[in-house]
Order: sequence, then structure tokens, then C-alpha cells
Amino acid sequence: MPASPVTTPEFDAPARSSGTDPRLDAIRAKALAGERLSLGDGMTLYETPDIWGVCELADAVRRQLHGDIAYYNINRHLNYTNVCALSCKFCEFYRKQGDEGAYTHDLESIATETRKAIESGATEMHIVGGLSPYLPWSYYPEMMRTIRRISDVAGSELNIKAFTAVEIVHLAKIAKKYKKPDRQAGIRWVLQELKEAGLGSLPGGGAEVFDDRVHDETHKSKIRSDEWLDVHLIAHELGLNTNATILYGHIDQRRERLVHMEILRRAQDRALARLGYEGDPSAFREPGIPATEDIDTSPITLTREGVEQPTPAMSARGGYFQTIIPLPFFPDGSELEHLYGPSGLENLRTLAIARLVLYNFPHVKAFWIMQTLAMAQHMLQCGADDIDGTVVWYDITKLGGTTTHQETTVLDLQRAIREAGFEPVERDTLYRRVERDGESWRVR
Repeated sequence: MPASPVTTPEFDAPARSSGTDPRLDAIRAKALAGERLSLGDGMTLYETPDIWGVCELADAVRRQLHGDIAYYNINRHLNYTNVCALSCKFCEFYRKQGDEGAYTHDLESIATETRKAIESGATEMHIVGGLSPYLPWSYYPEMMRTIRRISDVAGSELNIKAFTAVEIVHLAKIAKKYKKPDRQAGIRWVLQELKEAGLGSLPGGGAEVFDDRVHDETHKSKIRSDEWLDVHLIAHELGLNTNATILYGHIDQRRERLVHMEILRRAQDRALARLGYEGDPSAFREPGIPATEDIDTSPITLTREGVEQPTPAMSARGGYFQTIIPLPFFPDGSELEHLYGPSGLENLRTLAIARLVLYNFPHVKAFWIMQTLAMAQHMLQCGADDIDGTVVWYDITKLGGTTTHQETTVLDLQRAIREAGFEPVERDTLYRRVERDGESWRVR
């Protein structure tokens, strides 16, 4: 069944800061001037009791970038298999071959899903899956070609957003292109082959939290942060735009989340420099983060007055991170089921801080599937400018006993955005505005 329409009353804007925490004054001045915050500032934002002051400030920065616009899209998610060689403790999605509920879709099934997506007016296919040891390398580029052929015949500009960094490394291994002395060469080969077959962009999953302690305790068999970054930085070099996530609220600590954000914003500095943005050599640069030591690009921010936002036309020079997507951990059904997961206020605070710390990320997404549509409404007032799309099928997480059929309508998305006080704008994967004329659509 489609998700129920939003029935919550229209939200008022977050209450203005009470001014009870003077520590926020200096942070507010830096944020509104487009200056990069330190991790110490980030910890203050996490620790202050004035959470509405934090949300208000994130909303102000969000409005500097996007005014009263909020984005949604018409998309269709596809999980091609849940069979996975890994057994991450926080994951309820994976199955082993032969387990009850294990599945793998053949190319005919993927073709059927593609036709349904096009018939529904989707501008994006979002495709991720488990690391199956049983599927050959040829399956993946053929999947891209299958979707692209059907899309071309239909005259659709459907964007294929597919494969997390974890999957890309797995593909390099099964294609026998992954060599430890030069793993980047194998990653580049895979991305080039997939792009030629039709891949249009990368999602941001699999980042989790960039911290070795967290990695070793919760997803030890998964790639570490350096390989995740390799995939995205190479994708940017090839002109592919990507997203980034952070999965928080399990065993991670708040400072570890902030280090994760610092690593991402330094990687984004490199991507934006390739697009022609000039950094500020005198700007603050967080010391003591080993993962960023080889990135010598000067810090770049997008929130200063007069700074042009990245556009699809820049892709000839390279890609970049479009969106940060904070994802709350759901304990139910995982090996970490004994944990509570983050509270609603922690979700609001973490998203607001992501907006304030990641000055060089154009967009912040409140992914309604994992936040609920009602919470995503509120997050639009706390730093988010995007609530994702219609989704249809989603098997990674299931909130509150839902099934894999997790769908909402365009009208529900538009209503949620308007109730939050914003103008709904349909976008495609690259954040171009979508114009519709009956069953046809185009971007501008």
C-alpha cells in the first residue's frame, strides 16, 4: 500500500534561539559569513542545550543556498540481490544463498522494473544490492546496457544511479582487476566500463562512519574509508556525480561523526577545485586528520555570497559530491538489536550539524524512508533541502514493520514540502528542474 498521506498540521518555523548559550554566538557569526567551522565548533553544536538555536542556524544557511525551494524526485529503487558475502552487524538486509527470503533478479526482471519506472514517469533508477559471490562481472555492465536500451527506445533520459563504493570494489575483484599494489587502477577500469554501459551517477551508501574502531566492531569485512574515498574521487575524475552518507546512532561517538564530515569536506575541496573553484589558502583547515593529509587543496565553501553553485554543465571537468544524507541506525533485526538507535532530537541535530559543517556540499537530504515523511518535513526547517522521491521498493531498512513496498506519491511529497513552508520543485538526479507535459518530461 502507498504510504499514508501526511496528516500532521503545518509546522511553524523552529523557534528562534533563546540566546541561553553564548557559545553559539561566535559559531553563528562564522556560519553566516560562510567560514568553515572546526570540529570543536561541531562538538559545541552537539552539546548545547539550545537545539533550536542549532536548527535555526542550519535553516539560515540552507536558505542562503536554496531560498524557499525544497526538492523531490520521481524515482524507483531496485535491489537486484540481497545475497551478500558480508555479515555486517548493523545490517538486516543481507541473506546467504539458500536462506529464506534470499533473492537475485535476472536481467529480464530488471527490464520489467525499468519499463515500470519509465511508465511511472521516473527520472531515476536507484540500484544497489548485496555483494553476491555468485553473479559474474558480465551481469553488471549488461544490467546497465539493458536499462539504457529500454530507456533509449522510450525516449527517456532516465539516470542510472547505481552501486555503492563497496559494490564497486567487489566488482573490481570479481572482474579480476583489483590488485592491492594499485587498487585504484581496477576501480577506475570498473567505473569506466560501467559508465560506458550507461551508469550515470553513484549513490553514497556504504560510508557508514569513517573510523577504524567503528569499522572493526560493526563491519570489519567491509572496505575501509580510504577505499570508499578512492571510488568516489575516481568517479569524480571520470565526470560522475556522487552522493555521500553517514550511518550514525549505533556504537559511534559524536566526534567520530564530525571527523567523518571533515574527511568528506576535504574530499569535496578536491572535486570542486577540479571544477574551477578557487580555495582560500587562509581559511581554517582542521589539523590532525590523517585521512586528509594528502589533499592539499585550499578549503572551498559554497555558502559565501555570490558563489555559483555547481551545475551539470561543469561535468565535463569532473564530478563532485552533490548531497550528504545522514541515515539513522535501525537496530531491529540486526546483530545490534540490543542498542536503542538515535532519538528524534538526535536525528534533527545531526542533520542540522551536517548542513553547518559541510559548507561545500550543495544539498542535504532528509531521506524520508529512514526518517519518516513527517520527520523529513521538520528537517526541511532544520537544514535539509531535499526529501528524496517516490521510491516504490526499498529493502535495505523497514521502519515500523513496513514491507519492501515503501512508496509515496508525488502529491504527498508536494504536500509535505508545502506544509513545511517551502516551494516543491521536482528535480532529476543532477538537481536539474523537471518540466512535465502530460506523460513526457524534460529537464532545464
